[in-house]
Order: sequence, then C-alpha cells, then structure tokens
Amino acid sequence: MSRTARTAPAGLAVALAVTLSACGSSGGDDVAADQKQTLTVWAMGAEGEKLAEVAKVYEKANPNITVKVTPVGWDVAHQKLVSAAAAGTMPDVAQMGGSYLGEFSELGVLEPVDTKAFDKKDFFPAGWNQGEVDGTAYGVPWYVDTRVLYYRTDLAEKAGVDKAPATWQELRDLATAYQEKAGTKWGLSIQPSGLDTVQNFYPFLYSAGGEIIDAEGRAVIDSPAAVKALKEYGTYFDKGLADKSVPPGYDVVKDFGNGRVPMFFGGPWHVTLIDEGQPQLKGKWAIANVPADASSTSMAGGSSLVISKDSEHKAAATEFIKYLTDTEGQADWYERTKDLPANTSAWESGTLADDADLQIFKKQMDTAKSSPSLPQLTEITDKVDRAVAKVTQGKASAEDALKTAQSEIEGLVKQ
Repeated sequence: MSRTARTAPAGLAVALAVTLSACGSSGGDDVAADQKQTLTVWAMGAEGEKLAEVAKVYEKANPNITVKVTPVGWDVAHQKLVSAAAAGTMPDVAQMGGSYLGEFSELGVLEPVDTKAFDKKDFFPAGWNQGEVDGTAYGVPWYVDTRVLYYRTDLAEKAGVDKAPATWQELRDLATAYQEKAGTKWGLSIQPSGLDTVQNFYPFLYSAGGEIIDAEGRAVIDSPAAVKALKEYGTYFDKGLADKSVPPGYDVVKDFGNGRVPMFFGGPWHVTLIDEGQPQLKGKWAIANVPADASSTSMAGGSSLVISKDSEHKAAATEFIKYLTDTEGQADWYERTKDLPANTSAWESGTLADDADLQIFKKQMDTAKSSPSLPQLTEITDKVDRAVAKVTQGKASAEDALKTAQSEIEGLVKQ
C-alpha cells in the first residue's frame, strides 16, 4: 500500500477504544456460509473498482451470496474506518494496509484470522507478518509489494558499467559514474525529507541489519547498523549525488525518462508507468535487487483482508477471502490489477513464473521485512522521517539524529 492517509492520533484511538468497550458490542449469531446472505466489503483505491468485477464472478459460482463492494478512496479510507469502528458499522470484510492493522486491532473491532482456514506457510513471511499484532494474526495477506532498484542500462553503458550494482559500494560508484561520465544531473533519486521518507530509507536500514522496533517491541533506531545505514544514505546528499530538495508530487519516472535521474528505488507499479509513459526507454532500463550491505533486504508493503468482529457473516467472509487468496484467485487478481500475489504458490506458473523481472520482485519479497503493526506506527515513522531529513540537510550527524529519534520513539512504545 502507498500510505496516503494518516492514522489517528493515539488519544483518539484510546477514546474510541473506551467508547467501543462501553458499547459492549460482540456481534450476533454467525450465519452459516451456505445460507442466503449479503457480504459488505470495503476496498480502497483501484482495488475497490477491480474487486467489484471479481465479486460478480464469485456470485455466479455462489448464488446464495451477494457481495456488495464499496470502493473507498485512500484519502478518506482511514477516517471512514475510524467512524465505522466508533459507530459499530464496520463492513464484514475490509482491506487494510499494515499501517492500519495495529490501530484497529487495539480498538477491538477485528476478528482474529482463522488459522485452520489460512496457513501462514502459504504466504510470503513479510506479507503475513504485517497482518500480525502481538503474535495474533488479524489480516490475511491479499497482495504485496516491495522496492527494487530501477536503473538506466544505456546510460550505465555510457558510463562504462555493464552490470547492475550488487553492493552499496557499487551503487555509489555507479551513481558517481552516471554524473561524471554519462552527464546525468543526479546519480540516484532518494527522498531527502517529508512524509514517508522512511520508505526510501528502509532498503538501507534493513540491508545493514537495522530496524526501528525489534521483535520484543523495543526501539532500536540508534543501533550501530541503523547509524551505518543513515550515514550511507546521507552520503548521496553530501556528495551531490542526490537532490536535497524534491517538490511534493515529484514524478521520478519523468526524470528517469529524460535522463536527469538514472536510478531510483521503486515498486512494481513503476514497470507499467515506465512502459506506458516513457516508451522511448524500451530496452534502455532494467531492474535489480536492492544492493547489499549485510544483506539485500527491502521493505514489504501491500494490503491484507480483515473481518469485522461484529460481523454476522464470518463464515461466508472467510470463504470469500479464501477465494481471493488461494493460488487461482491470486493469479487472477494479478492479471486484473498487476498487484503482486501474497500467496507464493501463485508464482509457480504462468506469467509470474516466466517473467524475469517479476522473479526479481519475488526474490526481493523472499527476504523483505515489514514494519511492526503498532497503533503508533505513523507517529513512530514520522520521527524517523525527521531524523533522515536532519542528515540529508546537513543539520545533524547520523548519530545525533537517531539518538533523538530513539528517545522520542521510546516514549511512544513505552509500556
């Protein structure tokens, strides 16, 4: 998921939790899956439009079920879900990104995943993990995404380089060669500051072996690995290899097409954007796995499907989610949307198995890491955004910036 909506402040979450507790809502008797009934489903963005098509196919095979899909824009999704949670009017099934799950599980409005119906071994580990909160799964992975390196092969050849960078040193060397030998304006596009800068920082942080929050829920953003990663990230700005000022709404694909930016970290949707928006680049660019430090590890994103705790259609909701997340359903969803399947068996045949570029994404997903599903996740990542900005703008060392972030995040996760 591309996070465009913000999560609620912690105070609001607590207030809602009190309100929901006071209501004492617990859901009624569950309707059997084979009974005639209507499932309400909320899905966000483009997925909401496409899911309505899939729902019609499902209804034909299951005439007792009517699936009412409501598309919801990402810009209003969070507020609509918060309002529905407070009013006790959550849909039977909803799409949620990892940044929502911690919050809504804390509100007590989500039904834990039936682990007899869904096996975590069927999914990418990072996809499953972002649906877990404190060891309990609340979301079934629907689709995933991760970041890989996009680079101009024609300009690399002009710069005297004939292979993708595989290490941090090779990435820096290629960025420098692009500028000095191929005449590009920048060597690499990475975000210097602002909302969700952390998403560009994750491939450096995770590849160095760092994290924001460890498995025990402790803040560890000032670890030696994290400091090393931020120093490396800051080097691109210190040396003029990356732009210190990127305007809101910046279109990296346009600059990739005109050669100002020869490399950037992007998701699977960028393949289509380049193919359709920059047709002159055909045969002149490629993708590669994230250059490694201790490892080649990128971030994991995507969305999960959740069931409302108050739903009276949990059995039917479970069957519908099984349909969307099994091998056949996942392959069909990819063909309709180009969203990467979360179920690994969908990658074993057809286009997903045969396309070399898609297999690069699969390899990256095999080792990708997801952010912890915490109610305070947005506030936590905001602290990291600010730390990165201090370094890219030359206002603090990596050590000092992350020491401050560590103190602030400790206050947010303190038990």
